[in-house]
Amino acid sequence: MNKFIAILFTILVSISCSTKEESRPLPRIAIAGLAIESSTFSPATSDVAAFRTREGDDIFNYYPFLDSASTDRGRAEWFPTLRGHAIPGGIVTREAYEELVGKTLDMLKENLPYDGLFFDIHGAMSVVGLDDPEGDFIIRVREVVGPETLISTSMDLHGNVSWRLAENTDLITCYRMAPHEDALESKQRAVENMLDRLESGKGKPAYKAWIPVPILLPGEKTSTRIDPGKSLYAKVDPMTKKEGVIDAAIWIGYAWADEPRNHAVVMVTGDDEKAVTESAEELAQSFWDVRNEFEFVAPVATLEESLDMAIASDKKPFMISDMGDNPTAGGAGDVTWTLTEILKRPEFKSENGPTLIYASIPGPEFVEKAIEAGVGGKVEGTAGAAIDDRFAPPVMLNGTVEAIKEGDGAAEVEVVVKVGSVHVIVTKKRKPYHNESDFTDLGLKPREADIVVVKIGYLVPELYDMRADWVMALTPGGVDQDLERLGYKRINRPMFPLDKDMADPDLKAKLVPAADKLQK
Repeated sequence: MNKFIAILFTILVSISCSTKEESRPLPRIAIAGLAIESSTFSPATSDVAAFRTREGDDIFNYYPFLDSASTDRGRAEWFPTLRGHAIPGGIVTREAYEELVGKTLDMLKENLPYDGLFFDIHGAMSVVGLDDPEGDFIIRVREVVGPETLISTSMDLHGNVSWRLAENTDLITCYRMAPHEDALESKQRAVENMLDRLESGKGKPAYKAWIPVPILLPGEKTSTRIDPGKSLYAKVDPMTKKEGVIDAAIWIGYAWADEPRNHAVVMVTGDDEKAVTESAEELAQSFWDVRNEFEFVAPVATLEESLDMAIASDKKPFMISDMGDNPTAGGAGDVTWTLTEILKRPEFKSENGPTLIYASIPGPEFVEKAIEAGVGGKVEGTAGAAIDDRFAPPVMLNGTVEAIKEGDGAAEVEVVVKVGSVHVIVTKKRKPYHNESDFTDLGLKPREADIVVVKIGYLVPELYDMRADWVMALTPGGVDQDLERLGYKRINRPMFPLDKDMADPDLKAKLVPAADKLQK
């Protein structure tokens, strides 16, 4: 009889626990964020129109792991507000920043309170009059949602983590691959870390370790495709498997902004102080130890040398990265210096010369002339250098219109004009060319071209897979890879590699107070 009573009691307890589990309300989680890389070395500015914004339920379309049928979607009651993303560019105007942040805060106020907030940012946004926009943004978010809300921040590894940002976020992570093939995976990790902490009742991590590492390198030297970046980032995930560690991350930082926060950072979060601090210090020391081993991910040369190599090569397509004005790193995208130099070369003067595709140069007035001339018509006019004319004036193009395409999401209108043996893509608005379809949709055949010149740094996966050979050209622009030429005035010094003989830094972990423990 006693055995029967014990069994009955166990069943009743189980039913009671199950009922409590089922009746527990889902956590209330908001979503917000702004993402852009902004070069302070470019004369360009970015306004509201530069941002592709999603609001409300449209935000879910950006995250496959939060679609209506996903497991994570069912784990919370979601309140998406505003998520804005822009092609990298110049410094964001203060008016644009205030408009986007103000709208986000107003939307957050509509559904208070929140148990959690997914803060999806890049980390390299520069704003007129602000040294640390993401730090300012999260503080203003905190003023709305309160110190108790658990904020989980997802970032690009080329972002900057200031002390203020570290204080006001609870969980934080960043990509572990460059190129960023794990972007969505990283965002999902940020969301699931937050959900796990809310569902388990553990809430905010007990410890956040932050270590500034005085290294400032361009992404083209820190790709995770090759060592030492590959081996360095391979050390991150094992740290997260330690008991008492939630997540770990290494930020390379953003090299093309002149602000005190621009440098590398390591952060580790978790509940075991020893595991968290030792993991952060090991990663920071590992980074410092290999600082002299970072090299460009591909051969680097002057533009003249790059063109000489490409013309002499029997491998095609021979790709040349026009790095200095890379719009996906923050360049204005309209520097004409490289294209001007290409068109000067005698090899490309004849229609029968080496086939070269140049992607791309903005020229809205030229585009209008090309449309008027029509496919097959002759067109003459200038393009480029409307924003960044420091290195060359607008380039004169005189040739035949080969293609016109309207309706592109970034460029709006694209035309191809053949000048000699050069196929120049001219756009109404700047656009990065990363996919094979970007070319083939214009009737171009990049795989059959002798040379393809793209405004980019390291090649993104599709271009990388397409290349037969590749060189990165040291060209001028707002994201010049020769950091010595940029003329930093405000970053913290000493900084490697600008100060090559600097003493070893203090790489001891600094424990960051939780947002709800900050002194007001």
